[in-house]
Amino acid sequence: MTRKTVLVAGATGLVGYAAMKHFGGAGDCDVIALSRRRPDESFGARFISLDLTDGVCCAAMTEELRAVTHLVYAALHERPGLVAGWREQEQIETNDRMLRNLLNPLAAAAPGLQHVTLLQGTKAYGVHVRPLAVPARENRSEMHDQANFYWNQENYVRAKQAGQEWAWSILRPVLIVGEATGSAMNVISALGAHAALREWDGFSDLPFPGGAARVAQAVDADVLARAIAWAGGATNARNEIFNVTNGDVFVWQNIWPAIAEALGMRDGGSVPMSLDAATRQRGAEWDVLRARHGLRGGTLDEFVGLSFEYADYTMGYGRGQPGPPALVSTIKLQQAGFHEVMDTEAMFRKWFALYQDKRLLPSR
Repeated sequence: MTRKTVLVAGATGLVGYAAMKHFGGAGDCDVIALSRRRPDESFGARFISLDLTDGVCCAAMTEELRAVTHLVYAALHERPGLVAGWREQEQIETNDRMLRNLLNPLAAAAPGLQHVTLLQGTKAYGVHVRPLAVPARENRSEMHDQANFYWNQENYVRAKQAGQEWAWSILRPVLIVGEATGSAMNVISALGAHAALREWDGFSDLPFPGGAARVAQAVDADVLARAIAWAGGATNARNEIFNVTNGDVFVWQNIWPAIAEALGMRDGGSVPMSLDAATRQRGAEWDVLRARHGLRGGTLDEFVGLSFEYADYTMGYGRGQPGPPALVSTIKLQQAGFHEVMDTEAMFRKWFALYQDKRLLPSR
């Protein structure tokens, strides 16, 4: 079996961290992890600190990149005002430039490059600006008329790959749930920190803070990592786009009792509240709480990042009427050969338990 060298860009994010963990334990590959800050664990990967917005530093990386056979590009530029930023030209241009800064020298330096994986998401179907056509299908309802860095990156990779032996795959996950500290879109850290501070205040119940219900989907980060690994070697995945989900659907209010239980609390009904407005300001209290419990996740900002904003968005804070369903089809992925599924309620229990075991959140 030919040994692979997998380059994971964005190794501290939800997708990159899961991919680094998966490939690090695969046994048939070497892993190079790129990010500005060091991951909490490297899983045997060789870590290189790199700011992908710095084209000069990226261009100087050619010697480090010669052995790379697979690129997992999971790097992402986000900034406060998360949801509004998704349509801002500065964010679009920065994400476009980051990919070019890395792939240009990589493609020139790595003669054995075989595959590039890009990550998009349901913003490709305009979920942030309009109701989805249910179910959203690949190559049917994309919003190319809506400014989005996905299209800049995709067009660049398609043009770059022309005439080359390497292939690409684009995966479109839904709500990703997994492990990452300081992430822009990690509901586990946001909800876990909120629950810990509520319990610190003396409450034993955990009300649902979002708005009116909406049928949605999620994907476990480890399942997504295995889909990335499959896409990197499957003939049916060459130059194709796939939606990726757990395989079921959920409504936040329906799984909330399980979330509360996983955090050692009881379901507190529905009490709408902006986590970004109410909890993000409690950094001083978090410092006392984490010292008391010996938590390892750093300050509240270091632990949660922009995820309070994302939790408000994905749980529909401020939504007064039931939201339109946000569902994508995974028929194309299954027909191509990737069949793994996971129960979404079990997924939430899994990640809260892991955070507790690793002392990122207080134990139950």
